Amino acid sequence: MSVHESGEMYLEAILVLTQEKGSVRSIDVSEYLGYSKPSVSRAMGILRAEGYITTDKDGTITMTDRGRELAESIYERHTLLTRVLAALGVSQETAAADACKIEHVISDESIRAIKRHVEGKL
Repeated sequence: MSVHESGEMYLEAILVLTQEKGSVRSIDVSEYLGYSKPSVSRAMGILRAEGYITTDKDGTITMTDRGRELAESIYERHTLLTRVLAALGVSQETAAADACKIEHVISDESIRAIKRHVEGKL
């Protein structure tokens, strides 16, 4: 399951918006991420072609099992890294922003080690 960082960000946004709103359209993703509608439309086309999402005739975006699995993994990384950085004294805003950058490049091995280390401590 390989997707570029930008694709991961889109999938994570779709996951968060789905949890908040129930249904998501491209305009919601555009507003959430602050990206232009054409950029989001292009990204949705790529994610659809790669089997991460589907869209219905009304434009509602639904993640496939494959897309949801990847989005949940990225979101888990984000929340774990945010918690760790905040526990170290980083402001919540900075911790979340930094976690967003780190979550896309950190290895699975490092995430597993961090998770093992903090379980029960935070």
